Amino acid sequence: MAHAPNVIRATWTGEHRFDTGRPNGPVTRLDGSAHTGQSPPDALLSAVAACSGIDLVDILAKRRTPVERLSIDVEGDRREAMPRRFLRLRITYRLDGAGIEAVHAERAVALAFEKYCSVAATLASDTAVETVVVVNGVAGPAVTQALGR
Repeated sequence: MAHAPNVIRATWTGEHRFDTGRPNGPVTRLDGSAHTGQSPPDALLSAVAACSGIDLVDILAKRRTPVERLSIDVEGDRREAMPRRFLRLRITYRLDGAGIEAVHAERAVALAFEKYCSVAATLASDTAVETVVVVNGVAGPAVTQALGR
Protein backbone atom coordinates (compact mmCIF):
# COMPACT_ATOMS: atom_id res chain seq x y z
CA MET A 1 0.00 0.00 0.00
CA ALA A 2 1.43 3.38 -0.99
CA HIS A 3 1.78 6.08 1.63
CA ALA A 4 0.53 9.58 1.00
CA PRO A 5 3.36 11.95 0.13
CA ASN A 6 4.69 14.38 2.70
CA VAL A 7 3.58 17.87 1.74
CA ILE A 8 4.95 21.10 3.12
CA ARG A 9 4.40 24.71 2.15
CA ALA A 10 7.25 27.23 2.36
CA THR A 11 5.92 30.78 2.43
CA TRP A 12 8.41 33.54 1.70
CA THR A 13 8.31 36.26 4.37
CA GLY A 14 10.95 38.57 2.90
CA GLU A 15 14.73 38.62 2.55
CA HIS A 16 15.95 34.99 2.88
CA ARG A 17 13.16 33.96 5.28
CA PHE A 18 10.53 31.27 4.84
CA ASP A 19 7.89 29.92 7.21
CA THR A 20 7.58 26.25 6.39
CA GLY A 21 5.50 23.31 7.52
CA ARG A 22 2.51 21.21 6.62
CA PRO A 23 -0.48 23.20 5.35
CA ASN A 24 -2.64 24.13 8.36
CA GLY A 25 0.03 22.71 10.68
CA PRO A 26 2.77 24.18 12.84
CA VAL A 27 5.47 26.14 11.04
CA THR A 28 9.19 26.61 11.45
CA ARG A 29 11.09 29.70 10.36
CA LEU A 30 14.05 29.02 8.06
CA ASP A 31 16.34 31.97 7.45
CA GLY A 32 19.22 31.84 4.99
CA SER A 33 20.93 34.54 7.10
CA ALA A 34 20.25 32.62 10.37
CA HIS A 35 18.91 35.73 12.12
CA THR A 36 15.28 34.76 12.79
CA GLY A 37 15.49 30.99 12.40
CA GLN A 38 17.81 28.17 11.47
CA SER A 39 19.51 28.29 8.10
CA PRO A 40 18.41 25.50 5.73
CA PRO A 41 21.75 23.62 6.17
CA ASP A 42 21.43 23.88 9.97
CA ALA A 43 17.85 22.64 9.70
CA LEU A 44 19.12 19.60 7.77
CA LEU A 45 21.58 18.83 10.57
CA SER A 46 18.76 19.29 13.10
CA ALA A 47 16.56 16.92 11.10
CA VAL A 48 19.28 14.22 11.08
CA ALA A 49 19.73 14.67 14.85
CA ALA A 50 16.01 14.54 15.62
CA CYS A 51 15.27 11.66 13.23
CA SER A 52 18.06 9.44 14.54
CA GLY A 53 17.35 10.56 18.13
CA ILE A 54 13.71 9.49 17.85
CA ASP A 55 14.86 6.06 16.67
CA LEU A 56 17.39 5.81 19.53
CA VAL A 57 14.74 6.69 22.14
CA ASP A 58 12.20 4.26 20.64
CA ILE A 59 14.66 1.35 20.36
CA LEU A 60 15.91 1.73 23.94
CA ALA A 61 12.32 2.06 25.23
CA LYS A 62 11.49 -1.27 23.57
CA ARG A 63 14.45 -2.78 25.46
CA ARG A 64 12.84 -1.43 28.67
CA THR A 65 15.80 0.88 29.26
CA PRO A 66 14.18 4.27 28.69
CA VAL A 67 16.26 7.33 28.00
CA GLU A 68 16.02 9.93 30.78
CA ARG A 69 18.13 12.65 29.10
CA LEU A 70 19.43 13.00 25.55
CA SER A 71 21.33 15.72 23.72
CA ILE A 72 22.76 15.39 20.23
CA ASP A 73 25.57 17.54 18.84
CA VAL A 74 26.12 17.57 15.07
CA GLU A 75 29.11 19.04 13.27
CA GLY A 76 28.91 19.19 9.49
CA ASP A 77 31.78 19.74 7.05
CA ARG A 78 30.73 21.27 3.72
CA ARG A 79 32.33 21.49 0.29
CA GLU A 80 34.00 24.77 -0.57
CA ALA A 81 32.56 24.76 -4.12
CA MET A 82 28.89 25.14 -4.98
CA PRO A 83 26.70 23.37 -4.20
CA ARG A 84 28.12 23.45 -0.67
CA ARG A 85 26.64 20.12 0.35
CA PHE A 86 27.71 18.27 3.46
CA LEU A 87 30.56 15.82 2.96
CA ARG A 88 30.93 14.64 6.56
CA LEU A 89 28.83 14.69 9.71
CA ARG A 90 30.17 14.02 13.20
CA ILE A 91 27.37 13.29 15.64
CA THR A 92 27.69 12.86 19.40
CA TYR A 93 24.77 11.37 21.35
CA ARG A 94 24.89 12.08 25.09
CA LEU A 95 22.29 10.05 26.92
CA ASP A 96 21.55 9.03 30.45
CA GLY A 97 19.22 6.40 31.79
CA ALA A 98 19.14 3.57 34.29
CA GLY A 99 20.16 0.22 32.84
CA ILE A 100 21.28 1.56 29.45
CA GLU A 101 24.33 -0.34 28.24
CA ALA A 102 26.67 1.34 25.77
CA VAL A 103 26.58 -1.64 23.40
CA HIS A 104 22.79 -1.37 23.13
CA ALA A 105 22.82 2.41 22.67
CA GLU A 106 25.51 2.11 19.98
CA ARG A 107 23.52 -0.62 18.21
CA ALA A 108 20.39 1.55 18.35
CA VAL A 109 22.28 4.41 16.69
CA ALA A 110 23.60 2.03 14.03
CA LEU A 111 20.05 0.77 13.36
CA ALA A 112 18.82 4.35 13.04
CA PHE A 113 21.30 4.95 10.21
CA GLU A 114 21.13 1.51 8.58
CA LYS A 115 17.38 1.02 8.67
CA TYR A 116 15.08 3.60 10.22
CA CYS A 117 16.12 7.26 9.82
CA SER A 118 14.59 8.46 6.55
CA VAL A 119 16.46 11.78 6.73
CA ALA A 120 19.88 10.10 6.91
CA ALA A 121 18.92 7.66 4.16
CA THR A 122 18.13 10.63 1.92
CA LEU A 123 21.69 11.98 2.14
CA ALA A 124 24.09 11.27 -0.71
CA SER A 125 25.69 7.84 -0.46
CA ASP A 126 29.18 9.32 -0.19
CA THR A 127 28.34 11.48 2.83
CA ALA A 128 30.44 10.22 5.74
CA VAL A 129 28.58 9.99 9.04
CA GLU A 130 30.62 9.38 12.19
CA THR A 131 28.89 8.90 15.54
CA VAL A 132 29.99 8.74 19.17
CA VAL A 133 27.63 7.54 21.90
CA VAL A 134 28.16 8.81 25.47
CA VAL A 135 26.09 6.79 27.99
CA ASN A 136 25.94 8.00 31.57
CA GLY A 137 29.07 10.07 30.96
CA VAL A 138 31.18 7.33 29.34
CA ALA A 139 32.12 7.85 25.69
CA GLY A 140 32.26 4.95 23.29
CA PRO A 141 34.36 4.75 20.14
CA ALA A 142 33.81 6.86 17.04
CA VAL A 143 31.91 4.74 14.50
CA THR A 144 31.41 5.37 10.80
CA GLN A 145 27.76 4.59 10.04
CA ALA A 146 26.47 2.81 6.96
CA LEU A 147 23.61 4.85 5.52
CA GLY A 148 20.51 2.84 4.64
CA ARG A 149 19.56 2.75 0.95
